Amino acid sequence: MSSEQSSVNSETVEQTKQQIRSLVGEISALSKSELTAEEYYAEFLQRVVQALAAVGGAIWTVGKDRHLDLAYQINLSDTLLDASSDEAGRHSRLLEYVAQSDEGRIVPPLSGATDERAGGNPTHFLLVLSPLRADGKVEGLVEIFQRPDSPPATQRGYLRFVEQMCELAGEWLKTQQLRQFTDRHSLWAQADQFSRQVHESLDLRETAYAVANEGRRLIGCDRVSVGIMRGRKCVVDAVSGQDAVEDRSNIVHLLGQVATRVVATGEPLWYEGATDDLPPQIEKAVDAYVDESYSKTIAVLPLRRPKSADQAARDASEGAVERDNHHTGEVIGALIVEQIESKLPQSVMMPRVDLVYEHSSRAIANSMEHTSLFLMPLWRTLGRLSWVVRARTLPKTLAVTGLILVILGILTFGKRDFYLKAKGSLQPVDVADVFVAQSGTVVESLVEDQQMVNEGDVLVRLRNTDLDVQLEDVLGQLQSTQQQLISARETRVIQGKLLSEEEAIRLDGQIAEMQVRERSLTRQHELLQEKSRQLEIRAPMSGKVMLAWDVEKSLKNRTVDVGQVLMSIADMSGDWEVELFMPERRMGHIDTARKNGQGSEVKYILATEPKTERTGEVKHLQKITEMHDEEGHSVQIRVAIDRSKISDPRPGTTVTGKVLCGRRAIGYTWFHEAIEWIQANILF
Repeated sequence: MSSEQSSVNSETVEQTKQQIRSLVGEISALSKSELTAEEYYAEFLQRVVQALAAVGGAIWTVGKDRHLDLAYQINLSDTLLDASSDEAGRHSRLLEYVAQSDEGRIVPPLSGATDERAGGNPTHFLLVLSPLRADGKVEGLVEIFQRPDSPPATQRGYLRFVEQMCELAGEWLKTQQLRQFTDRHSLWAQADQFSRQVHESLDLRETAYAVANEGRRLIGCDRVSVGIMRGRKCVVDAVSGQDAVEDRSNIVHLLGQVATRVVATGEPLWYEGATDDLPPQIEKAVDAYVDESYSKTIAVLPLRRPKSADQAARDASEGAVERDNHHTGEVIGALIVEQIESKLPQSVMMPRVDLVYEHSSRAIANSMEHTSLFLMPLWRTLGRLSWVVRARTLPKTLAVTGLILVILGILTFGKRDFYLKAKGSLQPVDVADVFVAQSGTVVESLVEDQQMVNEGDVLVRLRNTDLDVQLEDVLGQLQSTQQQLISARETRVIQGKLLSEEEAIRLDGQIAEMQVRERSLTRQHELLQEKSRQLEIRAPMSGKVMLAWDVEKSLKNRTVDVGQVLMSIADMSGDWEVELFMPERRMGHIDTARKNGQGSEVKYILATEPKTERTGEVKHLQKITEMHDEEGHSVQIRVAIDRSKISDPRPGTTVTGKVLCGRRAIGYTWFHEAIEWIQANILF
């Protein structure tokens, strides 16, 4: 029986040892990992408590003020968590005493030293305490709550095991400190680069883009934007990762609204998904922007103009203490930091944002002050051109300046003929339009384009069904009336003596009425015949038919109305003229020239012969301005030309003409339109 029991105990002991070795291996592997402090302390303490089969435990870390802060705990009693209780005070003094002594300790339950400063164990558990060291310095304390009924040798084993585990944890602390030092060194390098970039230029837009792009790299967030105050609005001037800001974009517009409403309050905004505690106007703007951008975290920090060194010194002498923000000047813009996919903890993000904010406010304030200087673009340009007066470049500068002065003198004092150009067309003088006299449908077209016709030739035949019906109706009524009149007259002649006086008078009245009706119907018939004859459209003069090609193809079976122009007849053997359409903005020069006895000579070229320049003379200047399809508001100028100088004139040929308006300065003849535009749009 005893042999079986001993074998069972040995197997249990071996299994327990194996479990402890496995847990120790896991702790060793954890100490070599890159877990965060929260993750590592949780995994470490759980395995230590499990290996010792303890009731619970806690890990305490040394804070900035050298006080111990709770990092992670298992089954820590509520009384020890209540900082105001006496038991928590004794326990806290015990932990600080062990940390200062830098030695592990086993503290029995409900025990304490005579020196109250050493504290005591107010719990019913055995406390196993061991310092956490890194590079020989205490960085924390591991506390294990163990059952008090174990032998002293076992308790000393607990302490040795916890001390060994603390050595493994110390290796992890060294790795973390080395990583933090490396990150801090990299951060300072990035901060140095950021400060150089944002203070490199005094141009406001360049500075804003430097803040946005370099700030995003330094903070490590997804997007940084910079807003600049324009009156009472905060306008987004730069967005990281973008070369230009599209003002019409919904996201840019909504982000500008958020920035405007936040800077109006003067307080920074930190949005992390909840808007319940925000003012209604800011809540509405933030919700609208988040719906478009899907940002998880938004920080909007009003940029304020920093105090000058003199003002800061005066405030210090007066005892003014600034706690949260020493930028208490006017709001000049906003720094907007967003996280869309990334999720930086605030402990990492806040110091970097503060650093970016500090440099950004000063850089943007300096840029705004520099840009607002009077005539700054002019001074900047002059500064860039200072190289032209240096010793090596001075001869070249003088030569170029002299050349420019000579050119300006020629342009100002040199004279040349001043011509004003206009577009127009070549047309015969004698042109007659062929109008429709009666409405109808084209049944026959007897001519073609460019066909020669004589006066009176039939050009087009129309048909009007309504007119035919009216003609037949009137003709029928006329014939019926004539038959009735003949019958009445015969009755009057044959039965004249047999009729009574009353019947004779009545019959004579009917005859007279029918005679009147006959004359009326005869006149109507003649008028309808005249209208019917007008359905044959004849040439009003001898000449050549001018038809547009599309009208010629669609003329047959086409319904036309009274007054519509079907074609034109031009006398090709007569005189020709040029019709120019001069834009009304140039008519002032022509009117002035005509008052001085000029403005009549015209030079022109045909589109068919652009190399040949011909001359003409203005014979008519229209008094009113009309709207032209191509030239806009213009005045028609008719120019008399020599027909013999054009071998084969074609009606409608495009003409480019120019009217002589005297002699003016060469520069004015070249740039008169630009000068007039400046006078009308800038100087007026």
